[in-house]
Amino acid sequence: MRITETTSSERQKSTEKTEAIFKGAMQEFLAHGYAATSMDRVAKTAGVSKATVYSYFGDKEGLFNALIQALAKEKFQTAIGLQEPQSLEKDPKIVLRELAGKILDHAISDRAFQNFIRIIIGESGRFPELAKAYVNNLAKPAIEILTKYFKSHPELNLPDEEATVRIFMGSLIYYIMLQELLHGKDIIPLERDRLVDTLTHLITE
Repeated sequence: MRITETTSSERQKSTEKTEAIFKGAMQEFLAHGYAATSMDRVAKTAGVSKATVYSYFGDKEGLFNALIQALAKEKFQTAIGLQEPQSLEKDPKIVLRELAGKILDHAISDRAFQNFIRIIIGESGRFPELAKAYVNNLAKPAIEILTKYFKSHPELNLPDEEATVRIFMGSLIYYIMLQELLHGKDIIPLERDRLVDTLTHLITE
């Protein structure tokens, strides 16, 4: 019993340290960018030793990758629910409208996530592995799951399911980038529901 309690306690402490490191890393990456952020800074902000950060993640790239994976889990597995089979059992019109709405709502309301995307884009030239980590952990799973969903609905009569998914996701990403990251909403505003309804109509009608 003591061993079990100790193990459970250690796991909880490990989880708490991981969350603290992620929080500290996000704060430092947003404030200073990837290149200027050091493991020393992250450790100090997280309130842990530098040795702990290294033992958990290996190096700065490993930490950044782990942070992206954590964001992917939060955005797609929890918030958007793509990993829940029951969420994809509804009528395509409902699924696509709900999915598009959730993606836009979360991305638009989360300023820290927007700034994080700015870092990935801005650093992609010097650190291509960071951009690849984003694609592997966020874009690729979404494309694969939605492609499988479209293939399970032949009544949609789509000529190319994967290409359709890329058009769907690409339209949402472009909307977020133009409206939010590039401040296009102040110049050429477009209501979120207009985009969602039009995308759903183009794919399901």
